[in-house]
Amino acid sequence: VGYLGYEEGRQIHGYVVRNLLGSDTFLESSLLDMYFRCARPMTSCRMFQGLENRRRNVVSWNVMMGGLAENGLWESSLELYLLGKSEEMELVSASFTNILGACGQGECVSFGEQVHSDVVKMGFASNHYVCTSLLTMYAKCKFIEGAERVFEQVSDKGIELWNAMISAYAGSGSIYGALDTYKQLKIHYIIPDSFTMAHVLSCCNIVEVLDLGRLVHADLVKRPIERNITVESALLTLYTKGGLDHEANLVFSSMTGRDVIAWGSMISGFSQNEKFVEALNCFRDMKKDGLKPDSDIMASAISSCTGLENVNLGSLMHGFVTKSGLEKDVFVASALLDMYSKCGFPDMAANVFSHMPFKNIVSWNSMMSCYSRNDLPERSMETFYQFLEYGLDPDALSITNALVAVSLLAVLVKGKTLHGYLIRQGILTDIHLENALVDMYIKSGSLKYAQNVFQKMCWKNLVLYNSMMDGYGSHGECWKAMALLDEMRNTSIQPDHITFISLLSSCNHSGLIKEGLDLLHLMKIEYGVEPREEHYVTVVDMLGRAGQLDDAYALVRSMPIEPSKSIWLSLLSSCRAHHNVDLGEVAATELSKIEPSRGSNYAQLLNIYGEAELWDSAAKLRALMKEEGLKKKGGCSWIEVRNKVGVFYSGDSSCPLTPQIYGALGSLRRNMLKKESCFDIVKALLSY
Repeated sequence: VGYLGYEEGRQIHGYVVRNLLGSDTFLESSLLDMYFRCARPMTSCRMFQGLENRRRNVVSWNVMMGGLAENGLWESSLELYLLGKSEEMELVSASFTNILGACGQGECVSFGEQVHSDVVKMGFASNHYVCTSLLTMYAKCKFIEGAERVFEQVSDKGIELWNAMISAYAGSGSIYGALDTYKQLKIHYIIPDSFTMAHVLSCCNIVEVLDLGRLVHADLVKRPIERNITVESALLTLYTKGGLDHEANLVFSSMTGRDVIAWGSMISGFSQNEKFVEALNCFRDMKKDGLKPDSDIMASAISSCTGLENVNLGSLMHGFVTKSGLEKDVFVASALLDMYSKCGFPDMAANVFSHMPFKNIVSWNSMMSCYSRNDLPERSMETFYQFLEYGLDPDALSITNALVAVSLLAVLVKGKTLHGYLIRQGILTDIHLENALVDMYIKSGSLKYAQNVFQKMCWKNLVLYNSMMDGYGSHGECWKAMALLDEMRNTSIQPDHITFISLLSSCNHSGLIKEGLDLLHLMKIEYGVEPREEHYVTVVDMLGRAGQLDDAYALVRSMPIEPSKSIWLSLLSSCRAHHNVDLGEVAATELSKIEPSRGSNYAQLLNIYGEAELWDSAAKLRALMKEEGLKKKGGCSWIEVRNKVGVFYSGDSSCPLTPQIYGALGSLRRNMLKKESCFDIVKALLSY
C-alpha cells in the first residue's frame, strides 16, 4: 500500500477472491489494514462483516479497532470492542493497546477505566505495552492522576513506560514533574533513549533550565544517540532560545543531516533573541544549502526584517513568499502584516490583509493595532465594526485594540458603548484590557469612570498605577496620585521612570513645587530610579510656571546630562510667560544651536520682544528669520460633533464648513457687542 495505491489494492483483493485465498486469516487482516491506510474505513467494515471465521481471527478485530480510531471513528472502535466482548473474542495485548488508543483519541476516560478493569481481570496488568498504552490514554484524557497510578503500580518499568510518564507530565504542563521523573530514571540506572532526551530537552527549553539542558547534552556526548536528528533539533532550540549562540553553532556545525527543522530552530531562536542579522544570515545559508523554507521559517525571517525596521528587505521577503506560494499562509501573512505595520506602511498591511483567504481573529486584531499604531484610529474602529460583521466573536485583545483607538480619538460615547458591549457579551477581561479601559476614560476626560474601573480591579500592575497617577495629575488630583505611590509600596510594586513622570506632572499641574523637588531627589536615593531628560523637563516647567526662573536655570546648569531642546524650550516658554527677556535670549540662543532651522524657536523670542515692547530687537530678529527662510508652523485643534471629529489649523480655510463657521463667529461677536452696549447703558443709568 505504501508504494502502490487504492486501485492497485482493489486489484489485489480481486485476485485473492478469484483464487479462493480469502480464508487465510493473515491475508484477510492485511486487506482490512490496506483499506484503512487508503482512508476507506467503510470498505473495511463491509469486508469485516463478511468474514466467516472472524470470531477466531483476533488479528482482524485488532486491525479494525486500530484502523477505525486512526480514521477518526473512535466511537465505532469502542462499539466494536464491546461487540467483541459479547462474542467472547479472545483479547490479546494488541487488542488493549488499540482500544486504549481510541479512548485517548476521544478523551473518553470513563470507557478507558472500564478497559483498565478488563486489563487487570485478564492478567495483562504487568504487560509493558499495555501499561504504556494505559498511561498514555490517561495522559491524553488529561487525567494525570490515573497515569501516575499506572506508573507506580508497575514494578519492572521499561524505558517505554518512563518515556510515556515524562511525556504525560510535559503534555499536562507539569514540566517539573517531567524533569523529576527523568531524575528518578537516572537514579534507577535506566538507560535513556532518543525519545527520553528529546522530551527532557523540550522541558528544559520551556522552563529555561539551561544548566540541566547542558547536563543532558553532556550525557548525550557519551552515547551514540547524540546523532539523532530529533535530539539535535531539541538541543538547537534549547541553546538558540537561551541566547547561547556558541553552543548552538557547535551543535549545528556537527550535524550531518540538517533538515528544515534544524534550520528553523536556528532561525527562530536568533529571531526571538533579537539577533536579527544572524537570523537572516542563517536564512540565506539555508537557501544556499538547497532547502525550501516552510511557513514557520518564513514568518521568523520576516519578523527579523521587522526587528531591523528594514522595509526594503521585508519587501524582498514578500516577493519571495509570493513566488513560493506561501503568501496565503495565515502565519506568513500575519508576519507580513506586522512588518508593514511597524515600519509605518499601513496601506501595504491592508493590502496583505485583504488578500488573506482565511482571516482569523489574530489577523483582525493585528490590522486594528496597525491602524492605531500609525495614527489612524478611525480606520481601526471601522475594521472593528467589519470584524463584527464578519461573524467572529471578539476576544479581550480585540476590545483592547478598539479601546486604544477610542483613546486616540477621545470619544467618550464610543468608549462607553464598548464597555457596555464587553459586559453584555461576558468577554473575559485581562490586565491589558482593564488598563486600556482606565486609559480610555482618562483620555476621554472621565476620571470618575476610570476610578470606578480601577477600584474594582482585583489585580493591579505597574502600568495601571502609572495610568491612574497620570489621570489624577491631569485632573488636578495630585494628592490622590501621591497616595497611589504609597499604595504601590504596600503591594511591593516597584515604581519605574514613568511613575515619576506622572507624579512630577501631577505636582506641576497642582503647583506643588516643594513636593515635586522632593520627588526628583527621592526617586534616585529611595527608589533607585535615575532621573531622565523627561523628569528634568517636567521640573523645569514646574519651576517656570511658578515664576522661579533662576532656580529653573540653575537646575538646567547643574543637570548631569546635556540639556536637550525640550528643556530649553520649556525654559523659553516660562521666560515669555514671566517677561524675562535676558534669560529668554539665553534659552533661545541654546535652542538655535540645537535646531538652527526651526522657526518656532525664534517665534517664541519674537513674542517676548513684542510683549516687552523691544521693537528694535523684534525687527532684527524678524529680519534674521526672513533671511534664513524660517517660518512657524500653525497650531491645530479638534472637536467631536455628532460622532465626527473636525480638525482645524491656524490660518487654514480648507474645511468645507468654513463659511458657516465664520458666519456663526460673526453672529456671536455681534451679540456680544450688543450685550456690551446694553451693559454700558445700564451702568451709565445707575451712575446717575
